[in-house]
Amino acid sequence: MVRREMLLMALVVSVSTAAFAQTNPLWHEQKVKNYLPHMTWPEVRDLLARSDIVLIPVPSTEQHGLHGPMGTDYYAGIETAKLIAQRTDALVAPILYVGQSPYHMEFPGSITLSAETLQRVYFEAAQSLIRHGFRRFLFYNSHAGNQYTTRFVADRINQETEAVALDLGDAADTVREPAATPTGSRPPAAFDRHGGVNETARGLYLFPSLIQLDKAEKATLTLPPHLTALLPQVTAGDRAANLIFLAEALKAKETGKRTSAAEMSTTGAWSERNPAEATAEQGRRSTETFVDAAVRFIERWKQIKPMRGR
Repeated sequence: MVRREMLLMALVVSVSTAAFAQTNPLWHEQKVKNYLPHMTWPEVRDLLARSDIVLIPVPSTEQHGLHGPMGTDYYAGIETAKLIAQRTDALVAPILYVGQSPYHMEFPGSITLSAETLQRVYFEAAQSLIRHGFRRFLFYNSHAGNQYTTRFVADRINQETEAVALDLGDAADTVREPAATPTGSRPPAAFDRHGGVNETARGLYLFPSLIQLDKAEKATLTLPPHLTALLPQVTAGDRAANLIFLAEALKAKETGKRTSAAEMSTTGAWSERNPAEATAEQGRRSTETFVDAAVRFIERWKQIKPMRGR
């Protein structure tokens, strides 16, 4: 009797192991509420009964220094949008992995599309969702290089369709809590942008297994002299200086501005700080501040313009 039970147990284990072996060993994703790639069409229909709002992350696939994955902007946009959609019903609808990144093309793996291609794809994708009944669109730029393209798409939606579109960053700024005024004199913060401490910290919070912090190192920056002279005003928070600075910096090598990522940075990161200083706690605070503001705005929009029966 004991032998029979042991044989039976061995058979069960064998069948279970065989069944497990037939599934993809690399699959680890869990179903997430309101995330379009995970949803069935009845689930989308049910969401439409509660909300006509769509969050569209607009990312890129580009180098992020020695330590950050090519998909940094993609995962930052997707994961942040998912967090927002757990707290206030909205559809998270990723459209592309890639964006406009010509100034990173000297680094292997970076991919770039033209502004014309991007705006056409995002506009036509929005038209599909409008056809299904979605009427409010929030474009979330997790790669700043896409911002003018998506504003153009938003304007096309507003001008040419029955839907309404906004930039999520602009929207969140309207309800964001004002930053506390620092007391006493404080030196300007170090310049820290693409692939730097702040972006790395968000990665450590949002997609920690992809950040290779042990490979991070401080870049040596070489900017054109007139931009180097402008840098202290940028780091001090001068908004006019920042606007002028960014209009010229990080541009394709072919423009002759000498501001492509490879021309300005030895690692591809664009920061005076060492990205290894980043912590997941910094990333959590930064992410939650934005998510809180985004949720407040969406809730306000729902109050100002409740859904009509379709």
